[in-house]
Amino acid sequence: MNRQGVNRSLNPFRVFAAFLSLGLIVQACAQAKVDSSAATPTVSLPSPSPSPTVAFKTAAPTATLALPTSTSVPAVTLEAVGGNLFIRRGPDMAFNPIGALYKGTRVKVLARDVLGKWVQIQIPDSDKTGWVSVQTSFSRIEGSLDALPQLSPSEWPLPAYLRNCTHHSMYVMPEEAILPSALEKPDNEIWVYPGVHQVYDIEVSGDPEVLEVTVKEGDLIEVHEDGLGEWRKCP
Repeated sequence: MNRQGVNRSLNPFRVFAAFLSLGLIVQACAQAKVDSSAATPTVSLPSPSPSPTVAFKTAAPTATLALPTSTSVPAVTLEAVGGNLFIRRGPDMAFNPIGALYKGTRVKVLARDVLGKWVQIQIPDSDKTGWVSVQTSFSRIEGSLDALPQLSPSEWPLPAYLRNCTHHSMYVMPEEAILPSALEKPDNEIWVYPGVHQVYDIEVSGDPEVLEVTVKEGDLIEVHEDGLGEWRKCP
């Protein structure tokens, strides 16, 4: 290569022009990069809110109920001892007898009255129920009456009466009551319990029986004949 060729290739004007062109190209690229980033919209995303805390309730422990069993409450029984017992339709002597609990018979007690003087039982060989007094020595209870439900009668008994039409005073059993003569009217009438009654003339020697009668609720029974056989009508 000759010196003239070398000198021509290193011309300072050409070198300056080349650097100037290169600088313009770099500046254009930088400007394009800036414009491109400016054209892109910036979306401001909301900050994620904290996830709600769900409180799961822990199931309470299940309570275990002690259910009563057939053996948890001792059975209460009634036994007729020393004699037979009337079974009445309600818890009072004023109710009609509807059956009998015979001596030596034992039955289960279903309920009691409020005062604990009467108990409800199922009549033997029947699907009906009745009431028996526990105030007599003929009844024996085994078990606690306090464990039984209380029942009250839904109706009241109808009163029953004996009236004396004779001129003799009478004695009435099992009430052990005096029945005045018709001469003492209106006191010649007494209230009695339903059941079987015997009437005796106490003004005749030996107190002869003049009447045996079954009295029911609402009855009015008249005594017309005395111990001498004299018959009278009530005035």
